[in-house]
Amino acid sequence: MSVLSKAVNRRIGRSMHDYSMLADGDRVLIAVSGGVDSLVLSWILNFWQSKAPIRYTLQAIYIDNGFDAKTSREVEKQLSNINISYRIEKTDFWKRAKEAEDGKSVCYHCARLRRNLLFATAEQHGFNKIAFGHHKDDIIETFFINLLYAGNISTMVPKQELFDGSVKIIRPMAYLEKNEILKIAENADILPVKNPCPKDNDSKRQAARKVLASLSALDPKVKSNIFAALSNIREEYLLTNHS
Repeated sequence: MSVLSKAVNRRIGRSMHDYSMLADGDRVLIAVSGGVDSLVLSWILNFWQSKAPIRYTLQAIYIDNGFDAKTSREVEKQLSNINISYRIEKTDFWKRAKEAEDGKSVCYHCARLRRNLLFATAEQHGFNKIAFGHHKDDIIETFFINLLYAGNISTMVPKQELFDGSVKIIRPMAYLEKNEILKIAENADILPVKNPCPKDNDSKRQAARKVLASLSALDPKVKSNIFAALSNIREEYLLTNHS
């Protein structure tokens, strides 16, 4: 049995082609949380190495926020089973985030510390691409989060240039839905590792997810239509900012 169906494999290839995600000689750092999305992404990029007409280098990185040693061991086991090169960065980010006293949330500080370490690792070790496991549902949910809570029309994009183009973020699963990723995990015997963070519950994302689920219940085409709308902007029919 093939881990990837032809349709899924084709859409992964299309997202990579549409956004020119990979090039010959790329060094790609994969941000791994231990969740199913980032583990499946690691499997996909590792699998594509054997069939791609280009050569690129991969390494997964898991940032241990300092909760417990068990989680790191479980993530290491999954990455070893995928047979991909990886690094584990042990930190005290959870403790440092809790002790911050500037009024910002623990989640804000923890995310900032992890993001800074990720970029620093890419720079120090010569990685020019950082891959994230975000997918179609994440992109649509982020659109709703920004719409409902930030008052703007935007979302995460499949490819983004940072630091004057020296580092590019790529999201190769941008055209895949969550249920398809779960199926890949099942076929590849990938077992997600539970996030030990006691605040692992983004209430805004959960709310956006419920909005999307309720709309999809009315019409199954809604999700695809929203996704298509994100690249079909009619600016002449949007309001002008007069503030």
